[in-house]
Amino acid sequence: MSFYNQLQQQTQTAREYLLDAPIIRRCFHGDITLDDYIAFLQQAYHHVKYTVPLLMATGAKLDDEKEWLREAIGEYIEEEMGHQEWILNDLSACNIEKNKVRRSQPSYATELMVAYAFDAIARKNPLYFFGMVFVLEGTSIALADNAAKQIGQKLALPPQAFSYLTSHGALDQDHIVFFQGLMDKIVDPKEQAMIIHSANMFYRLYGNIFYDLSPHHGLSEVA
Repeated sequence: MSFYNQLQQQTQTAREYLLDAPIIRRCFHGDITLDDYIAFLQQAYHHVKYTVPLLMATGAKLDDEKEWLREAIGEYIEEEMGHQEWILNDLSACNIEKNKVRRSQPSYATELMVAYAFDAIARKNPLYFFGMVFVLEGTSIALADNAAKQIGQKLALPPQAFSYLTSHGALDQDHIVFFQGLMDKIVDPKEQAMIIHSANMFYRLYGNIFYDLSPHHGLSEVA
């Protein structure tokens, strides 16, 4: 079995935890509000803006034996640059002021996920970051396009309100193929175990962001 397939198999329980978040289940039953969507986008902004800094931190910590992986990170950086601005544009299409979002604070769950990512890269091993990549891109493929359709139908928002979700559904399909090729080059069992552990952690941490997005989030709380 390839390492990528092992990664999928050994993270199934944690993945189910994320997918069982009430807001995700409600969304796919057509039970979604504008407040829910704005709350989701705001938290996405607060972690997506750290994607490039986290990639840079990972690349800087890799040793010379992983130069091939550092080159791949360079490609990721090019692809991910400025995606937080897409989210702000979506929020603007929902009549939310961009600067208000920039000045807002992340939820506890979002802040903890970002903090764990930086800590794991610095204190443990830069390969931990690839657990985060696996979780975020895999979740995006599983949910993004369908979620955009469900939310768009329910809330009658314009297409301009969904650039983050619709672009990432398609974009991350290409990314995950690229990512799978990278992971299948990781052959050291200790390194594989690190990435599996990291992915399980990030499914929980990312899942907690969704669990915090309750139907009681009002605009005054989230934007």
